[in-house]
Amino acid sequence: MTDKLDKTPPGSPVGQASVSKAATTAPENIKAIPVRHVGRWISGVVVIGLLVALVYAFSQGNIQWQAVGDKLFDSTVVAGAGRTLLISVLAMILGVILGVVLAVMRLSKNPVTSWVAWLYIWFFRGTPVYVQLLLWFNLALIFPVLNIPFIYKDEMTDVMTPFMCALLGLALNEAAYMAEICRAGIQSVDEGQTEASHALGMTQGKTMRRVVLPQALRVIIPPTGNEFINMLKTSSLVYAVTYNELLRSTSQIGSTSYAVMEMLFVASIWYIVMTSVFSVGQYYLERRYARGSLRSLPLTPWQRVKVNLAAFGNRPSGGVSA
Repeated sequence: MTDKLDKTPPGSPVGQASVSKAATTAPENIKAIPVRHVGRWISGVVVIGLLVALVYAFSQGNIQWQAVGDKLFDSTVVAGAGRTLLISVLAMILGVILGVVLAVMRLSKNPVTSWVAWLYIWFFRGTPVYVQLLLWFNLALIFPVLNIPFIYKDEMTDVMTPFMCALLGLALNEAAYMAEICRAGIQSVDEGQTEASHALGMTQGKTMRRVVLPQALRVIIPPTGNEFINMLKTSSLVYAVTYNELLRSTSQIGSTSYAVMEMLFVASIWYIVMTSVFSVGQYYLERRYARGSLRSLPLTPWQRVKVNLAAFGNRPSGGVSA
């Protein structure tokens, strides 16, 4: 059976009426009914319940929260936080500088420098930071006197102060990781850039400084920021070499006031604040160096909030219309 065809001529009155009727009839609005996600509601209720239970447990525990507030800005705690920031910044600067040097040595065609760089990275990545700190702290057991002929001579105990042990232990360990990060960044630059620089008469060193490293920063910067944030937390290990940083300062107060847990909470709050501040800085630094690789930069958190608020305010009522 075949369908009946409308053989009415378009110019006839009947055809004109049907065309005008079809043109004037507006389509009906489409009402979009969202799909119900029951699992999301259940998981959300479970998570909120667990958080409430955790808060309630800490509120009923034997914790002197007033002591946390009183000691949060204690002069000893603030000074310890300042020393933590100081040792982290200095160790990171030395680690980055030495890491760049080791990365260039690792990529060198000279087998001696390449092998030495590989051996350094192998050793410092293969041993824990805590062990390296103890090695520097007890170095006087092997070398009682530091004697550099015609330059310097002194007792090793006077040279290896807690600050120097902490600085060397953190910086030399960080250099091994930064060397691998810098090596990956250098290798990410196309070899044609180096060849073009050599064709222009630039030396190997000038090519590395003016062409390769500036382009490699886009790859090096993000993990470097993450390494610094990790350095802020790793600096707590210098407690072992009696350097009076944040954790040691709070522990000394806790041992004399018997508020051990409260002072650990104080130290945790300071670590969270410092890492959060530098995480924001890392985000905007990564965003700046991403300008050369992205057509349009991603929205910042504040821009996303404004977009979501604007979309929520302009949302039509009564469903979605076609």
